[in-house]
Amino acid sequence: MVIFRLLTILLAIALSIWSSYSQASTPALTLEEANRLASLPLKCTQVEYPNKLNQVLDGDEYLKSPKALHPAFYGCFDWHSSVHGHWMMVNLLRNFPDLAERETIKAILKTNLTAENIAVEVAFFATPGNKNYERIYGWAWLLTLAAELHNWHDPLARKLEQNLKPLTELMVSKYETFLPKLIYPIRTGEHPNTAFGLSMAYDFAVATDNDALAQLIRARALHWYLSDKQCPLAWEPNGFDFLSPCFEELNLMRKVLPGEQFKSWAGDFIPELINQTFTLEPARVSDRTDGKLVHLDGLNFSRAWSLYGVAKAFPAEYGHLQAIGDAHVNAALPTIVDNHYEGTHWLGSFAMYALLSRQGL
Repeated sequence: MVIFRLLTILLAIALSIWSSYSQASTPALTLEEANRLASLPLKCTQVEYPNKLNQVLDGDEYLKSPKALHPAFYGCFDWHSSVHGHWMMVNLLRNFPDLAERETIKAILKTNLTAENIAVEVAFFATPGNKNYERIYGWAWLLTLAAELHNWHDPLARKLEQNLKPLTELMVSKYETFLPKLIYPIRTGEHPNTAFGLSMAYDFAVATDNDALAQLIRARALHWYLSDKQCPLAWEPNGFDFLSPCFEELNLMRKVLPGEQFKSWAGDFIPELINQTFTLEPARVSDRTDGKLVHLDGLNFSRAWSLYGVAKAFPAEYGHLQAIGDAHVNAALPTIVDNHYEGTHWLGSFAMYALLSRQGL
């Protein structure tokens, strides 16, 4: 009897653990989670300091406050984080009509994304030494924000999309100028990564029917990556990565190659990926108060959105990758809404992008 009761208790504990794991292994962007994540851009898009400007100064006259230089995107510590924080808010409005802070977010967007503010943002890129400001990561997120506004069927979105248009067109022209000049791709796991920048811009081109940009990106992607084989996953991650060079390239090529050609290419690029037994340990963060080390939370999210994209496009061959993506999201998602500005000023966007990718949104 004692043994039976002990086995019953152990079984109950095991079922409880399994149930908790099962629920944790299926992350979803619910309304509750959306409200939790919305707190992150709300806490920083209107916060001017601390701030990392990353600009070139050609004289004293260019020494201005972040808000004077960037009246639309002065918050969230740096320009690109502010841009993807605005993307996050637009996406929340588009997908969650019952969002708790809906009216607050609308007020911020109306305040920041005015035609006058965007004109100042455009003018900044004409200041000496700053024509390549935020290349290519910030450019990619600006186009992602533009695509989000384009896809949101709301009168406010039409107004904001029109306001943003001069900066959107400037970013498109910068892609068109820069990509033909870039002889070699940039394979870092941080901001300059070419595959990430092309992937996001390609989605914009498709969403807005910009065939010329889509064709340019496709041509450059094939030029740089089509002959790649045996991507060294064992070398990842570097200590400061928030993007995976291997998986960002995989995600881009999924978009630009026809299905059968992609499967053949992927089989050469990461051969082990198709194995049902393939495993990949989520990155571990040792100190979330360190702005560089916390990048690895972002890596977990960006790995996940790449894995989700491949799993959904090719479920028969790569469906098992979804569970690996889930493990990566679950490794980072509980930790990002904290008091550490080093992560909170940007990680919400990465979390949302991963969760949206899982749900095919």
